[in-house]
Amino acid sequence: MADLSALRRYRDDLQDARYSGIRSTRDSNGEEVHFKSDAEMARALADIDSQIAALTRRRNSIVYLQTSKGV
Repeated sequence: MADLSALRRYRDDLQDARYSGIRSTRDSNGEEVHFKSDAEMARALADIDSQIAALTRRRNSIVYLQTSKGV
């Protein structure tokens, strides 16, 4: 998985390409990615956004214990 700054940079590049009507962009590895439709670009953006959300999600610091007598 890419780091947070690389994902944000790729998302910004992909959004710029989508809004300008370009159907191809270069990823962080230098490879050119061609998209067939705007819907495919939208799915890629949604995937990147979910990866960014997963990396920035705050972890729970509270642990709840549930005990029973086993009866």
